[in-house]
Amino acid sequence: MASNLLRFLRLLFSSLLILSTIGIGILGLVSCDGNSSSETTTTTNTVQETPLLPVPAFNQDSAYHFIEEQVAFGARFPNSEAHQKTGDYIINTLKGFDKISVQVQNFTASSFDGKMLSGRNIIASFKPEIKKRILLAAHWDTRPFADQDDERTDEPILGANDGGSGVGILLEIARTLSVSAEQPQVGVDMIFFDLEDYGDNSTPNSYCLGSQHWGKNRMPANYTAYYGILLDMAGAKNAKFAQEGYSMQTAPSVVKNVWNMAHRIGYGGFFPFEEAPAITDDHVYVNQLAQIPMIDIIEYSTEGKGYFGKYWHTHDDNMDIIGKETLKAVGQTVTHVIYNEQNKAK
Repeated sequence: MASNLLRFLRLLFSSLLILSTIGIGILGLVSCDGNSSSETTTTTNTVQETPLLPVPAFNQDSAYHFIEEQVAFGARFPNSEAHQKTGDYIINTLKGFDKISVQVQNFTASSFDGKMLSGRNIIASFKPEIKKRILLAAHWDTRPFADQDDERTDEPILGANDGGSGVGILLEIARTLSVSAEQPQVGVDMIFFDLEDYGDNSTPNSYCLGSQHWGKNRMPANYTAYYGILLDMAGAKNAKFAQEGYSMQTAPSVVKNVWNMAHRIGYGGFFPFEEAPAITDDHVYVNQLAQIPMIDIIEYSTEGKGYFGKYWHTHDDNMDIIGKETLKAVGQTVTHVIYNEQNKAK
């Protein structure tokens, strides 16, 4: 009887020991899963993006209208009547906006074919008293000949996209800054560069004469900015804006900021994370001469002639190729970037 009881107690003790070991193992597994879940949550929280600040809506219809107004003057090539009238129009439009001050930098430059060209860089400033500044830019002149066309190659082009679109977007941003209740906490400057498109590929530094002049003779004197964004050929239907090579070399963090913003607000389709070759544009001279890290938002097309769309430097560059959705994507992205500098403003 006693022997049987002893065997029973030993068997019971062994069973309890086994169950205890299994229980500890199960608790250990639960604890590991719990720790893993906690670590994942912590990691996710650390990469959460800063909430976006309130930003006014960019009006694509208004931007489109600003392009129409320019194109209505005709081809705006240097020394032409349309060129003079367009410059006056940009200046007067900017002066009509509240909170925007305007300066004009008159200059002359010699073209690659020996002509003396009269130019005007138009400079608009918002909140000039603020030290931290963002520079936006576009060129407002148009190509004096359709060298990429199959006919009428010696005639000037309308340049609705190549010249007109960047100006239209900047004018709409200026208008938005002047009327919006929400205000960015950084200063914003806009330069409408002249004499960008009167150049020849075989002649060094024959393009971008306006930005070259400004870079050597900055207005205001000794002007600098936190960074800059250039808009060129920024309004064609279904355009794609790849990350231009020179921008990636000189200002990769600015490129990342702009492209990430586009994806955050729903315009990633226009701003693919794809690199494109480097090109010479106004941003090159702003970088080199003024030491301001400026990027270029410019269409990159593998279906066009070389880098750009099929319309480039042809008579097809007219209002028919302008897309309001593209204007919205670019304008709203740049507006968001400006306003959300408040998170980093000093």
